[in-house]
Amino acid sequence: MSDTRGVDSRTLLKRLRDTLAEAGEGQERLDRVTTLIAGSMDAEVCSIYLRRDENTLELCATEGLNPESVHQTRLRFGQGLVGRVATAAAPVNERDAPNARGFRYMPETGEEIFSSFLGVPIERLGEVLGVLVVQNETPRDYNDDEVYGLEVVAMVIAEMTELGAFTTPGEMAMAAQHTWPFFTQGVIGQEGVAEGVVLLHESHVVIANPIADDPDIEDQRLTIALDALVSEIDAFLAKDFVSSDKEHHDVMIAYRLFAQDKGWRRRMRAGIASGLAAEVAVEKEQTSTRSRMARVTDPYLRERLHDLDDLANRLLRILLGREDASERGIPENAILVARNLGPGELLDYGRKLIGVVLEEGSVGSHAAVVARSLAIPLIIQAKRITREALNDDPILIDGDVGVVHLRPEENVATAFREKMAMRAQAQQEYSALRDKPAKTLDGVTISMQMNAGLMVDLPSLEVSGAEGVGLYRTELQFLVRSRIPRRGELSKLYTRVMDAANGKPVVFRTLDIGSDKALPYMKRNEEPNPAMGWRAIRIGLDRPGVMRMQIQALIRAANGRPLKIMFPFIAQFDEFREARSRFLAEIEKEKKQGHAVPSDLKIGAMLETPSLAFAPDQFFEMADFISIGGNDLKQFFFAADRENEMVRRRYDTLNVSFLTFIEQIATRCDSLNTPVSFCGEDAGRPVEALAFAAMGMRTLSMRPASVGPVKHLLRSVDLAEARTVIDTARRSGQQSVRPALISWLASNNYPFRA
Repeated sequence: MSDTRGVDSRTLLKRLRDTLAEAGEGQERLDRVTTLIAGSMDAEVCSIYLRRDENTLELCATEGLNPESVHQTRLRFGQGLVGRVATAAAPVNERDAPNARGFRYMPETGEEIFSSFLGVPIERLGEVLGVLVVQNETPRDYNDDEVYGLEVVAMVIAEMTELGAFTTPGEMAMAAQHTWPFFTQGVIGQEGVAEGVVLLHESHVVIANPIADDPDIEDQRLTIALDALVSEIDAFLAKDFVSSDKEHHDVMIAYRLFAQDKGWRRRMRAGIASGLAAEVAVEKEQTSTRSRMARVTDPYLRERLHDLDDLANRLLRILLGREDASERGIPENAILVARNLGPGELLDYGRKLIGVVLEEGSVGSHAAVVARSLAIPLIIQAKRITREALNDDPILIDGDVGVVHLRPEENVATAFREKMAMRAQAQQEYSALRDKPAKTLDGVTISMQMNAGLMVDLPSLEVSGAEGVGLYRTELQFLVRSRIPRRGELSKLYTRVMDAANGKPVVFRTLDIGSDKALPYMKRNEEPNPAMGWRAIRIGLDRPGVMRMQIQALIRAANGRPLKIMFPFIAQFDEFREARSRFLAEIEKEKKQGHAVPSDLKIGAMLETPSLAFAPDQFFEMADFISIGGNDLKQFFFAADRENEMVRRRYDTLNVSFLTFIEQIATRCDSLNTPVSFCGEDAGRPVEALAFAAMGMRTLSMRPASVGPVKHLLRSVDLAEARTVIDTARRSGQQSVRPALISWLASNNYPFRA
């Protein structure tokens, strides 16, 4: 604050603490706060607007404006100067408010006589909870000290709003945080439904005493916590897996530099000097970081701001003596809620979770792959879920449609439980089909395979009724580790996989990294289009050492048993020929060294690029089998990035062009006696699976939970009739055969979910 007007922020905060400690309801407290701030800042007006819903601000208390306008005046985010503050999450300082950009005249308030305006966001961890405003009749510019002082006060009001200090029955009930039902529509990461309680990956920090009694003590607490933070980072640096890996080492060095940054420390100490408790001073800086993060588009700068945000979280945990969620007890029926998550972090929780909700993430992320392996529902891009949820809140997630109900109303919970009961009944029907073939009414048998990538997947092989593992993703063991696995470790793992399969075939896909699957210990190349860049077999051929190690591990794990492997992302014949030649060369070396070699070796390729479908006949004759990688093939066929929510849903799997292409591949493979399968998420959707079978696919590979529903439908239909429906739709000029196929299924009461 300036010396000529108002009081210093520390004095104001102490008065504010005393005011908040006085007896009274929430509205009374809020009224006293506006009176105190107006008097302390020599302002004619002080007003507090709080967020009523996601896009609306409501005038909840005022000193100086018409009292009749309280709870009557509302503004949308972006409307007027108050709405401008909320949208920008930044102060607005105007000496001539009525003529300023965006001014909105609200006649019921009587504010037109006040020229000067200063508004600051009431903000907590990047979430705007309201706006704090002071006004004066005389035109003037509020100086930097006054702006900073008002921001400090707004920070305390945000903490008290979070604590519920202003909540009372009636009009002020709208200010209650974390009490009302909350609904959000996200994106399906993994299908399935679950009812449980929230487990926050990073718990909310609610600070009961945001105002410090003694700044010197708070400064000392911050110093001790910062020293502990640096020691924590040094301990990471001392670990072998970090010190032996340059990129990890560089990341932790960057963390250490951030933790010792004088500007970062100075800004937090300034908050303490103004009267804030150490935790609130850290939060104030973290809030500022998140606001900057929302406005920055440069990926490098965003990553650095993420680093600062993560450091602030670590610092708060140290100050408060908190543990990570993975270190706390995990409740029964826990549904993990997080901003984002790595695959290793998710595996730390393991099968103790029944579902996961992420505020960020993507359908192809490592966490999504692990969630599918664990067979737990996953919803990603669920807006504001980490701000709204508290530990132990009741939560319902529907991964079939991508919705989350937090603190649901009873009628919503009842309808949800009915859906879960219907699914449970269906699962019983599926389990009865476990040992029966997927044989259609007209006598066509479809081989049902499952996808896997972790040891925890393998028990599903017996339970699901799958005839084998059509795709074992070997990269997951590389993704969840902090260093590259050794050959011996991989050999033991692959041995356990084959043992667990108990004689059923397992198709091992060699390392598929790059694009969205970046190894934490491998330097990532900046590419304009990673999905079409240096990835999968391209890395394997360019970096033969890792490929050779994996081949040797697979051969030794087989130990004389049959072995099936396939190479990912083959785009042309020469790539397959070279990769196959290297595998056979390793077989010869193993023979010379006296090691057992596979009794039967099958080497195949994944068809994920349209180009491979037009390869020479010699490719199909050389390949022992082909597996269509549906997820990648579809994105390249339609030129639609599957990580881009704006385009990935524009193109239907049952599009006539795509189905015709699948038919052409199946026909060509059949003519050249090359076994072919369809592998991917779409293979596990009953309607899509039926269409693929009608197009000539005789092997489908999917997640274990999908085997039952797909088998149930296939055993109920005449495949020739389904083909007639599809052909009729194709001849009619329809863009997709889906409407015709679903209409036919529904009219015949066939068991399916659209």
